[in-house]
Amino acid sequence: MSTHRYTLTIACPDRAGIIAAVTGFIAQHGGFIVEASYHTDQESQQFFMRQEIRADSLPFPASEFANHFSPLAQAFGMRWKLADSALKKRLVLLVSKQDHCLNDLLHRWRSGELQVDIPCVISNHEDLRGFVEWHGIPYHYVPMQDKAAGFARIAELFEAAHGDSMVLARYMQILPPELCTRYAGRILNIHHSFLPSFIGAKPYHQAYQRGVKLIGATCHYVSDELDAGPIIEQDTLRIDHGDTVDDLVRYGRDIEKAVLARGLRYHVEDRVLVCGNKTIVFR
Repeated sequence: MSTHRYTLTIACPDRAGIIAAVTGFIAQHGGFIVEASYHTDQESQQFFMRQEIRADSLPFPASEFANHFSPLAQAFGMRWKLADSALKKRLVLLVSKQDHCLNDLLHRWRSGELQVDIPCVISNHEDLRGFVEWHGIPYHYVPMQDKAAGFARIAELFEAAHGDSMVLARYMQILPPELCTRYAGRILNIHHSFLPSFIGAKPYHQAYQRGVKLIGATCHYVSDELDAGPIIEQDTLRIDHGDTVDDLVRYGRDIEKAVLARGLRYHVEDRVLVCGNKTIVFR
């Protein structure tokens, strides 16, 4: 069976007949659906759909899909996107000094588990240059003494790399609101806390001082409000009174790697649809 697929994602006001109309359209053109997911958000009455279609079952390429599908989409007021599995997403990774998330992502990329292109890595420190360049990936040092100039340079590098998404793999800088707005839904962050608890700096220290029994990590989209963007994936680990701050940091690194990898995979596979400040994740 062909692994070349189109992924159709749709969000629109909920009403009768949406599923029948979309699946009927695909069937009318001989399309073969290999995976389908649906959800209605009861509060907003918004309907969400994800369909994977065998590319070789349709009589037209992805570039012509809109010509055929647009009349139906307009009739239902759909916001929709078609992704082609033959075109790998281009991820620009941003890091500071800690390398555990970067190391994990690059391992998954080299092994073929993470099917993406990584055109470059950007950092506000030089520490990880050798490690990144060993992987054959360009490394850009962007100092942040002048933050406005630094973030302007990051946007410039992202555009030059034709990036689809930015991944903040423990990048310890707060992005300016204009950058968050410009790339809304395209910047992912791993925060070393089970949000909404312990936002900002040193969350493990905050957790230790509070005496919590669970610590966690959160992969979320970046918004102009610190650590408050739509959450994609989370996980936790139980701790107890005998654990030190250093223990929490050590445990947390493992959770951060796993949560970022899962959240990023959902994003790359177009399994995440944003609903207000929430997400619908079709696993």
